[in-house]
Parts: sequence; C-alpha cells; structure tokens
Amino acid sequence: MAKIYATGRRKASIAKVWLTPGTGNITINGLSLDAWLGGLEAKKLRVKQPLALTKQDTSVDIVASTMGGGFGGQADALRHGISRALVTFDPALKTILKPEGMMTRDSRVVERKKPGKRKARRSRQFSKR
Repeated sequence: MAKIYATGRRKASIAKVWLTPGTGNITINGLSLDAWLGGLEAKKLRVKQPLALTKQDTSVDIVASTMGGGFGGQADALRHGISRALVTFDPALKTILKPEGMMTRDSRVVERKKPGKRKARRSRQFSKR
C-alpha cells in the first residue's frame, strides 16, 4: 500500500503527516517522538490519542514534518493530521474519531493587537487623579 498523506493545523502550526502500514514507529522532523517532545508526557499522549482510540498504535508507521508555532500547537496539529490520515487509511475509523473531536480543526487563533491598547484587549491603566 502507498503512503497516505494528510495535513493537520492548529493555531500557527502545520503538520504534514505520511502514514504507512508498519510497526508503530513515529518520526517527527527526523526525530523519534520521545526525542522530539522530551519530557512533555501529556503532549506525547495527545499525539498518540487517535492511534490509541482506533487501536492502530502498532500497525502503522508515521513520518511527520511540523512547522510554525510552539510544541503545544505542533502536537495538536500532529494529532489532527494523524486523525485525518487514519480516516483516509480506513473510512470506518471516522465513527470512532469524530465523536472525540479529533476530526475538527480547532480554529481558535491569537487575537490581533488593536491600536491604542497594550495587547488585544488590555487597556492602559486608568488614573482618576
């Protein structure tokens, strides 16, 4: 079977995911998942969540490339990309992933800074006297 490609996005992060049948290896930006995320165990679990839910964690290999944002956004983008690749791999898995919210692109992004404000909504401190 050929490689299956999918894209995942979150905040400013983009993850390109290639899924092939295999033994459960996950490679991100040329590193293993443990080397890429280090001690961030919660983020590792979020990346592996679609594989664990569909019981595909030992039957597919994943090679991914991430860019933009930080580790949190990249991990969530990777999770979205893996979910989309799994559904392309086996459309029956959509019934498992969709109720868990894995197929939905989280569209929340940073609000832009407005003129006359310190941040997006934070105003300068008001002085009455």
